[in-house]
Amino acid sequence: MKKSKMQILKNGILNENPTFRLLLGMCPTLAVTTAAMNGLGMGLSTTVVLIGSNVVISALRKVIPDAIRIPAFIVIIASFVTIVQMILEAYVPSLYAALGMYIPLIVVNCIILGRAEAFAYTNTPGDSFFDGLGMGLGFTLALTLLASIREIIGAGTFFGISLFGSGYEPALLVIMPAGGFVVFGLLLGLINMLTNKYEAKAKAEGDKLAEEVK
Repeated sequence: MKKSKMQILKNGILNENPTFRLLLGMCPTLAVTTAAMNGLGMGLSTTVVLIGSNVVISALRKVIPDAIRIPAFIVIIASFVTIVQMILEAYVPSLYAALGMYIPLIVVNCIILGRAEAFAYTNTPGDSFFDGLGMGLGFTLALTLLASIREIIGAGTFFGISLFGSGYEPALLVIMPAGGFVVFGLLLGLINMLTNKYEAKAKAEGDKLAEEVK
């Protein structure tokens, strides 16, 4: 059954969240999430590329030969990445410097290539827009959440604003690479536990309703 646009949007944010459900894009997820602003900036940059490339690939899906679809996808994605990179460099140079090489690496981000292959190439531009928006927002929320936790614990700040005063002793390990793995693992475990409880509760309620109907 064909999904509505709102279902497609929700799918990327919750059901198939690229970070917490599909475990895609782990390189930027762990590398740039040392500060909340970096996580938000990378997430929004990826969202813009996702939406743009999804829509263009979907619009051209009937004229792109199947044999060269992957190179075509990369050319289209690279064009949007270049636009985003130039905008960040011109208007948000501090964020551009903080994200560094991870901006051009968006070109080969498996989330974007995956959605181009799995969704945009076989669906309409309208549906592809909402798929890109949902996946992008899901990625942005995940990165911002992870980065916020690491920044608060590791630096005592939130979006650069001091939370605990000068007396706070930050846990620097949290903003180091090893700390990123630990925080992500704990957060992933918590989300999976809550998801499993919700699904078990929903299943129990569904079974109870079915018994009542009988």
